Amino acid sequence: MSDSKLAQRPGYRGRLAPSPTGLLHVGHACTFWTAYQRALARNGTLVFRTEDLDPQRSKAEFAQAMIEDLRWLGIVWQEGPDIGGPFAPYEQSGRRDLYLEAWRRLRDGGFIYPCICSRKDLVTSVAAPNDVDDEPIYPGHCRNRIGEARNHDAPSGVNWRFLAPEGQEIVFDDLRQGQQRYVAGKDFGDFLIWRRDDVPAYQLAVVADDATMRITEVVRGADLLKSTARQLLLIRALGFPVPAYYHCDLVRDNAGVRLAKRHDALSLRVLREGGARPQDVLAMCCSPQGNCTS
Repeated sequence: MSDSKLAQRPGYRGRLAPSPTGLLHVGHACTFWTAYQRALARNGTLVFRTEDLDPQRSKAEFAQAMIEDLRWLGIVWQEGPDIGGPFAPYEQSGRRDLYLEAWRRLRDGGFIYPCICSRKDLVTSVAAPNDVDDEPIYPGHCRNRIGEARNHDAPSGVNWRFLAPEGQEIVFDDLRQGQQRYVAGKDFGDFLIWRRDDVPAYQLAVVADDATMRITEVVRGADLLKSTARQLLLIRALGFPVPAYYHCDLVRDNAGVRLAKRHDALSLRVLREGGARPQDVLAMCCSPQGNCTS
């Protein structure tokens, strides 16, 4: 991941980054269609990568279903599965060396520390998450271990957390949701970048992938707005170029609940098997609960 390679910024480069932990649903379809349309309108390149870092939940059958369902929807990508390109492999499980390099840079720069807190320690913490889907705000028990970071040659065996700068405001302009403001220590705490079971965390992996794949715009759901604030801190620490961000509105069911992979009845696979056409799914994206913009 040389600086010279990262500096070679081409034209528009977007990405599709699904996780093979279940069947894709209508909400995914709307977000990925938006990413496709934005890349198409700008005569850009769309990269497909599989975010399969979760070894327990990632399944080969879901990975294959993702590709088939998105192709059925009419989405075309220029780099990724079945196409290849300069950034293979396109599965995060095959890009460990990239994440290790980023971990070392953060360790050497004094940005991360080893955390030995147990899950019980975190459950009993008074610092509750602001959002049920969000990472709990870490109470900072192991912050004083930052000086021990350089004693570790490898990340395995403990959790690794990024030292969030207390009170620092992270501001960014989202192309869909407008200006966003988050305060480190209030809206989120010291967040995981590597797990004790020796698996890179989501925040670190996507930052390293987006930089290496030279992604110029990240299109994803609005549930990840706060993750963007965390990732901007990582991007600055690693010296990576900052992409533009477009966070799509979330698609909800008739009860107003955000769609998740447990909504099997609204999965693309079930809709296809029930006779739905691609235009039927896209029409759902343009409904009042959907996100039909590019």
